[in-house]
Amino acid sequence: MRLLLVEDHVPLADELIAGLTRQGYAVDWLADGRDAVYQGASEPYDLIVLDLGLPGKPGLEVLREWRAGGLATPVLILTARGSWAERIDGLKAGADDYLTKPFHPEELALRIQALLRRSHGLANQPQLEAAGLQLDEGRQCVSRDGKEIELTSAEFRLLRYFMLHPGQILSKGHLAEHLYDGESERDSNVLEVHVNRLRGKLGREVIETRRGQGYRYAGVNA
Repeated sequence: MRLLLVEDHVPLADELIAGLTRQGYAVDWLADGRDAVYQGASEPYDLIVLDLGLPGKPGLEVLREWRAGGLATPVLILTARGSWAERIDGLKAGADDYLTKPFHPEELALRIQALLRRSHGLANQPQLEAAGLQLDEGRQCVSRDGKEIELTSAEFRLLRYFMLHPGQILSKGHLAEHLYDGESERDSNVLEVHVNRLRGKLGREVIETRRGQGYRYAGVNA
């Protein structure tokens, strides 16, 4: 999953990037609201974490411009401003969730997980489940019939994306856009290797190849 972090406090941004990367997210970082308006609307992010007190353009104005332009990406606001009025302003502007600084990193992680599930119609699931598999996002492993299956970090990132999109045909290009940040080299051959390794651990029937189209996680009938 690819996230955009818009935060002008560099030490906090560094801490958040490190933590989110450990959790298996690809993170792009911006510190200026003017840059965020363009990049947030032009890149295929799965979720945006947005500070309100930004240079260049305030976070609320950035959010309003995104929503006015039709951007539906989930947005979680991070801010030191904790009044009820400011929370209401953020929600009215189109925020999906609101977290006041200081906050515990685990709470941010859980809120991001919940927002991503909700945005894919999986709000009632306490964890990702599809095709007989249960994904533990905290421990980055998967289980079937009570038996735990270890995953590498790359396999976990790929499987999580598949499980959030069960039954959908996903091209290699689409997967690369959502599994790597803007600075990483995107190699479709590497993706193919990871898919084959997942098949070796989970069974070939779990991830189908659609010739000329991409892959389909067999979580639902299509």
